[in-house]
Amino acid sequence: MIKSSFFAFIFSLSFLIIETALLSNISFLPVVPDLALLILLYVSFYNGSISGEVNGFFSGLILDFLSISPLGLNSLLRTIIGFVVGCFKDFINVDTVFFPAVLAAIATFMKALLLIIVSFFFGGKIAVYHFTESIFWIELCMNTVLAPMMFAFLRLFPSWLLIQPKSASYAKE
Repeated sequence: MIKSSFFAFIFSLSFLIIETALLSNISFLPVVPDLALLILLYVSFYNGSISGEVNGFFSGLILDFLSISPLGLNSLLRTIIGFVVGCFKDFINVDTVFFPAVLAAIATFMKALLLIIVSFFFGGKIAVYHFTESIFWIELCMNTVLAPMMFAFLRLFPSWLLIQPKSASYAKE
């Protein structure tokens, strides 16, 4: 688990730097897709809830340091999302193209709802998604479209990211 968590941390750090340094500076993109969330979904779904919690906490902590959000906010959100997604490890087949997109859409909704719930404790001092604004829907669409591609990319590294890569169906090839 330590090896997969380390490489998930490295992948999350790399893609968070791409998000904050490159994608956020592209003027025609109204929002930036949450690539680190997609990595978290992949790792937590294939490795389980404990790995999802650990990777969610550390990827959220990185995001907290790179953003202006209160320290611990993204760690909390991603820890919860990693745990919930990891609970479905043995129940759903994610080897199709359709399911990563659905998983990304659900996780993006979950992130928005958790932000709204947590904002009550911060007295409205954190930015939340508004379901009536286009920014949320654009990010939802971007995450949904990019999820199958990100899962396909991450499947190239089963020995790095998965705890038991031999049990995965794509690792037999």
